[in-house]
Amino acid sequence: MKKILFINPLHTDVFDQEFREQFNHYKSPDTVVDVVSFEAGAGPIHLEYSCYEAMVIPELIRTVKKAEEDGYDAAIIGCFYDPALRACREVANKMVITAPAEAALHLATTLGENFSILVGRKKWIPEMKENVYKYGFGHKLSSFKSLELGVHDFQKDPAETKRRIREAAVEAIEKDGADVIVLGCTGEFGFFETLQDELGVPVIDASLSPFKYAEFLVELKQKLAWTHSKKVGYQSPPADEVKDFKLFNIPLSKI
Repeated sequence: MKKILFINPLHTDVFDQEFREQFNHYKSPDTVVDVVSFEAGAGPIHLEYSCYEAMVIPELIRTVKKAEEDGYDAAIIGCFYDPALRACREVANKMVITAPAEAALHLATTLGENFSILVGRKKWIPEMKENVYKYGFGHKLSSFKSLELGVHDFQKDPAETKRRIREAAVEAIEKDGADVIVLGCTGEFGFFETLQDELGVPVIDASLSPFKYAEFLVELKQKLAWTHSKKVGYQSPPADEVKDFKLFNIPLSKI
């Protein structure tokens, strides 16, 4: 069995049920998946600004720590900025951790030659571009395209969102040379299947890609013992320091 937690690092549960339904539709038979978000009214309901992203990181790290204590095999950080991915891998001693951009880009560069990322707003591009290069995929990046929609706009008018995605994707394919399209926000769920049928190229969903990647990584760990190395970069902090610094003594939702 694979037990996976999808952490929607927003202080709203507005997308949680849709994520649950999507994951349960596409999951492997032996996968159990749960979705959590943060306490409503206690912080940002989107992470479109870097300062908002910074504000949710302490609770995100503590949620990952609790997930491991609760017996999850994997946790997914549900934002395309991949906030605190390295930090979360440090605090998890055995659990697999992944996130949308890392997973989507690994898949995109396996499935095609070049990819374009379709984001909501131009504001998001600089940080996401930094991650593309940090992960080593800059030479595969054809372009970023902005749909001029915020996180909570994608699902308000699905027909208009789909129109904008299609228009941007066609330009990315025909003018920029992309042969894979990456949807650069977990809020862009529900569009990939019909769009990739129309476009004739893979369209990578930002919530499903880390979910399926997490299933794959858990299977690698369970069957081959391949998982995050704790030797160098993902080394966990000393237990005595964690205790002395009281790192995990603050209850969730009190941050």
